[in-house]
Amino acid sequence: MATTSQHRSHPLRTLILLFAVIAALFGIMALSGSWTPKLGLDLRGGTTITLTARTTTGQGGVSAESLEQARTIIQQRVDSIGVGESEVATVGNNQITVSVPNVAPAQLQEMVGTTAQLYFRPVYATAAVTTTPTATPTPTTDPSASAEPAASASAEPTSGTTASAAATPTESVNRRPAAGLPTAAPTPRPTTAGTPLTTDEALAWTPTARDQADFEAFQCGDEFPDVPDQPLITCNREGTTKFLLYPAVINGDMLTGANAGVPQNQLSWIVQLQLNDEGGKIFEQVTGALAQKSDPQNTFAIVLDSKVVTYPRLTTAISGGRAEISGSFTQQSATDLANVLKYGSLPLAFDLSEVSNVSATLGGEQLQAGIIAGLIGLVLVVIYSVIYYRALSIVVVASLVLAATITYQLMVLLGQSMGFALNLPGIAGAIVAIGMTADSFIIYFERIRDEVRDGRSLRTAIETGWIGSRKTILIADAVSLLSAAVLFFLAIGSVKGFAFTLGLTTLIDIAIVFWFTKPMVTLLGRTKYFGEGRRFSGFDAAHLGAAPRRSPIRRLRASAPKEA
Repeated sequence: MATTSQHRSHPLRTLILLFAVIAALFGIMALSGSWTPKLGLDLRGGTTITLTARTTTGQGGVSAESLEQARTIIQQRVDSIGVGESEVATVGNNQITVSVPNVAPAQLQEMVGTTAQLYFRPVYATAAVTTTPTATPTPTTDPSASAEPAASASAEPTSGTTASAAATPTESVNRRPAAGLPTAAPTPRPTTAGTPLTTDEALAWTPTARDQADFEAFQCGDEFPDVPDQPLITCNREGTTKFLLYPAVINGDMLTGANAGVPQNQLSWIVQLQLNDEGGKIFEQVTGALAQKSDPQNTFAIVLDSKVVTYPRLTTAISGGRAEISGSFTQQSATDLANVLKYGSLPLAFDLSEVSNVSATLGGEQLQAGIIAGLIGLVLVVIYSVIYYRALSIVVVASLVLAATITYQLMVLLGQSMGFALNLPGIAGAIVAIGMTADSFIIYFERIRDEVRDGRSLRTAIETGWIGSRKTILIADAVSLLSAAVLFFLAIGSVKGFAFTLGLTTLIDIAIVFWFTKPMVTLLGRTKYFGEGRRFSGFDAAHLGAAPRRSPIRRLRASAPKEA
């Protein structure tokens, strides 16, 4: 009797606890403002690109270690965008595929294809790029571009400058070989770094006649090797100004952080850089030396992938190891650049081999088809339950509705907390879970019906049937969980979505069976309609194929002797 009393107190409390959990999940969704799950690449559209790797020098093969290092850096860059279900994988010996949902192809290419080789180089000379050659370069005289002393290099880059050169070049730039005379082929410029230069050695560099001549003849788009211990001739990203730059004094390895933001009392976005202790000391020494020079040699260029991003003018030494990259940045472009710089340069260069897009329209059609398939499966399970279990089917329907509700809640919350994105394989896993949940019901209900056929009352059959069926239910769900775990850890790509959803819905199935189905059946068994096995209850004798049960009073009356 104590056991019976204990069971009577449990069902209602368990149901209340379950509905309290569901209400709490809805409350968390309301607080986070998220009511829909994140969708994967195949449902909301996105971009898949294939990159072919090569060495930065163009010589030698691509090692497996370098390819994996590049994949890790690209993965970090992609994760910084804040999208779910991004996938970065190596293919073969020299390719990397990147799949990201809901990201424009141009943004993705800029994010993952940028090598991000960063150098700080003092500026020796600048020249405006024109369509027609200019006769004689004139010095830059724009005084508005000078910066006030500050704790960071926050000066706006010089713009619209005409050509400028060192005050007194040591060699003529106009020297040309006489016409008709044979000339020796120039020695190729180095493409690999030699012995690293000290800061003093880099600052003491002066251009040769060849450097001056190459600078004058250089056009934006021409190839020029970007070697840290050698001078560099290049252009800015806009292709409006060309530069003759010193050897590098600071490289990207000295960078410890990069963040995008809008400084106080300003309106434009910048990228703030933080150097390590070594880089900060060198930066202070270099900026102090450059501040003593005349224009344009009182500027330094921040060079990213052989292109000048910005070139602030200095008026004083800058301490603290902080610098800023300014320009015509939007919030998106500044954030992307900061994320690229934050995770370091790639050990390899990449060529874009293939770009494929999945439109949001196609993704919406696939999502609609998946939802329709799920609804069809749900309706078929309900029809079967109504035909076979009669009124008891209300437990089946209610259990499926609660399971679907909890699954939806967890998908929304997991999407917000850990970036889980629902894809087509995930929907397939949810559809499979409908059959698994129905299977748990069938195991339990059939065990109850067997107990009733054996002559036990419904209340007793509910308890004895549960003891006999729960072990079977747990074993079946454990097999599904094991399969989902193995598939999740061994599979790649979107198959992981199927495995994750299958495992999640299996756990929800266990919770629903223990916290709703069993308590609900217990409560229904205490009602007259189900407890007495009335017609269409699902436990009536005719439907079960058993002899009708009679009450104890009727059995006593039938067995009493008749009076003469």
